[in-house]
Amino acid sequence: MSEQIKIAMQNWSIEVTPSGRQKITDFRDILPIGTTVNVTAIPGSDPEQILSTVRQLAMQEMNAVPHIAARGIESSAALEALISRYREAHVTELLLIAGGYKQPVGEFTSSIDVLETGLLENLGIQKVGVAGHPEGSPDISKSELADALKRKNAIAQESGLDLYLETQFCFDAHAILDWEAQIRQAGNRLPIRIGLAGPARLKTLIHFAVISGVGPSLQFLKKQARNLTKLLTVQDPYELIETLAPHIDPQSLSALQSIHFYAFGDFSQTARFANQLATQGTR
Repeated sequence: MSEQIKIAMQNWSIEVTPSGRQKITDFRDILPIGTTVNVTAIPGSDPEQILSTVRQLAMQEMNAVPHIAARGIESSAALEALISRYREAHVTELLLIAGGYKQPVGEFTSSIDVLETGLLENLGIQKVGVAGHPEGSPDISKSELADALKRKNAIAQESGLDLYLETQFCFDAHAILDWEAQIRQAGNRLPIRIGLAGPARLKTLIHFAVISGVGPSLQFLKKQARNLTKLLTVQDPYELIETLAPHIDPQSLSALQSIHFYAFGDFSQTARFANQLATQGTR
């Protein structure tokens, strides 16, 4: 099993917030060179802080992947200007999401609207992550999710962009595997990065599950929290990875390709945990 885990953990990625980055002098002290690091962009984020984080990651030999929230972009011209600034920082990969805005601030309502402009590939972006939802979404119906996934697959064929799905975090391996099988049967050909929460206290995980609207996972965490002594204990996703590992393999029919960590606890702790699994296959 340790060898399977090592294979599954190749090309793992991690997420950092612009504020969290301020605690890190040099990412090379924490991460292997070339690690993919997503830079979050939530409503109200300072674009200059995001850009500064991207520049630091690029200078320190990481693959910086900034988030772009479609609903937070004012216009095509604003989108072009933003991507151009990222390209100056040597960005070739983006994570494109709709974004947690109640109302769009401009002409884009979804990631598909942005993809259909053709601006990403025209400006030199080569790889784009789009959202995957193993547990569904409280804001989008199942049929709408299915239609959107079908369109994203078509765009990948039409545009030449290297598109992949990156999922919300989940605590149920069987829900992930069932979802992957269902969308593959429905025609999905996009590779999948599975989102998992890095080591964090149970109380912290419940907090982020409430914010993110991951219903089944929230119910799972609440059951764990009935044992009050667990609330302050650190949980990690090792058992989840054990179950998923055989399916994150080039020999598997599954589209699961790699693991993405949400560092809800401590960024350095999550990085250590991931790197140990990638190199040793055990905790």
